[in-house]
Amino acid sequence: MFADVLIIGTGISGLSFAIKLAQCNPEISIVLISKDQVSEGNTKYAQGGIAVVSDFEKDSFEKHIQDTLTAGAGACNPEVVKFVVEEGKDRLKELITWGTQFDTQKENLHLVKEGGHSEKRVVHYKDHTGLHIQEALMNKIKSFKNIQILENHTLVDLITDHHSKEKHNRCYGAYVISKKEESILKISAKITALCTGGAGSLYAHSTNPSIATGDGLGAAYRAKVHMDKLPYVQFHPTALYHKVNGNTFLITEAVRGAGAKLKNSSGARFMNEYDSRKELAPRDIVARAIQKEIQKQQEKYVALDCSEISVETWKKHFPNIYDTCSTLDIHLPQDPIPVVPAAHYFCGGIQVNSNSESKLKGLYAIGECSSTGLHGANRLASNSLLEALVFSHRAALDVINALQEKLPETSFYEALPEWKGDTYSNSVEIKEIRQLRLRLQEVMTNQVGIFKTTNGLKEVDFEMYEIYKKVQKIYNQHKLTNGLCELRNMVSIAHLIIQQAQSITENKGVFYNQDYA
Repeated sequence: MFADVLIIGTGISGLSFAIKLAQCNPEISIVLISKDQVSEGNTKYAQGGIAVVSDFEKDSFEKHIQDTLTAGAGACNPEVVKFVVEEGKDRLKELITWGTQFDTQKENLHLVKEGGHSEKRVVHYKDHTGLHIQEALMNKIKSFKNIQILENHTLVDLITDHHSKEKHNRCYGAYVISKKEESILKISAKITALCTGGAGSLYAHSTNPSIATGDGLGAAYRAKVHMDKLPYVQFHPTALYHKVNGNTFLITEAVRGAGAKLKNSSGARFMNEYDSRKELAPRDIVARAIQKEIQKQQEKYVALDCSEISVETWKKHFPNIYDTCSTLDIHLPQDPIPVVPAAHYFCGGIQVNSNSESKLKGLYAIGECSSTGLHGANRLASNSLLEALVFSHRAALDVINALQEKLPETSFYEALPEWKGDTYSNSVEIKEIRQLRLRLQEVMTNQVGIFKTTNGLKEVDFEMYEIYKKVQKIYNQHKLTNGLCELRNMVSIAHLIIQQAQSITENKGVFYNQDYA
């Protein structure tokens, strides 16, 4: 299979990038790869919204820029922060023209305040903004005849000079594995874009879906693409302690913005002991505070007291949370919600320029799998969907120009080798893969989670290498399966996180080594 542009991932980054490309040039061929059904992915689970300055009487670009820089703990790229914030309003308007609706109040956008923000500026659609955006973009996608979608395919490896034996320093597409048939397909392309999200599944508790196994990051690592800031993993402070359909359910920050208070097992508020902004401090501060209280009180969770939020507000602005809690016999607003921190967002990733292109020519990375310089050491709430919109727009304009440049002929891409082929008829036992995956998650959670130590990182480095050797042995001796593919990506990124974490010598943002406290 050949395409002008191959897009791997169908969240807000991949879908908006595809739409923009198709609008700019309806003649180019676009292939969209979805790991599961198109509807599945991190975007779907984004409850909060998009941080965009729209009320210029109370808010300003300067305030949003400063809030982002403050949350990023001095590690943001100021130039990137500036253009993302300033371009956000146009991208929001564009999103609305594509069919997305947002809650309004008196004919204006209804704005909420989240942690780290100095003003109300987060636009939303009730408490399932991401799901609504996903649905609107998918409906828009259907109107383009030059976009082909392949569902249930997982990224295996990028096609590079290693496969072509050329010296162009380019990416030429990717190998993907069918989840159902477990056959491996070569998709060659002039331009390849990774929109694969983060790797929340490295941890035992994550707000990400189980498919967030760092596939794009793992493939980029093996292609020797530069990545940075991977140890800066943001843990969302308030995830529901109880599992919902096997997944960790997010309690959006906007609930605290609406008046909810965090209390320990003794019934006492504690955030005032950690930060003057209390419950609306940046996520890294709140997450560490909750984790400390859990350890101090020797409990499994803390309580989110929602008694100040009316039933009407719950049903109007947080209906999904209200209904989910109700199914668990948590009756809002009188019952507190048991919450714990959970792995939520990767602030680092594949290093890209202001147009989302990596150092490997022809390879772009957009969204959570990229490191743009926007988030620094800690992402400001609701800046992720904003980043995806701005960078998918910039990437699309850059790609349209890149396709006009002198590139290898189509025959070159078509002649690229198929997957090396499996000489093994047997597949590894699913049980063995599951056990290694669970052990990896346990190690990462305990030693490379919210709190770290220097000795702990050294110990886990050794153990992760042992896990890596076992995974590599399985990979060398057995037919590649979807589960093995995921585990291979997970162990690659876990290894890189640990390596980079050991080189960090100060606490900043979401990175916290207890030896530096």
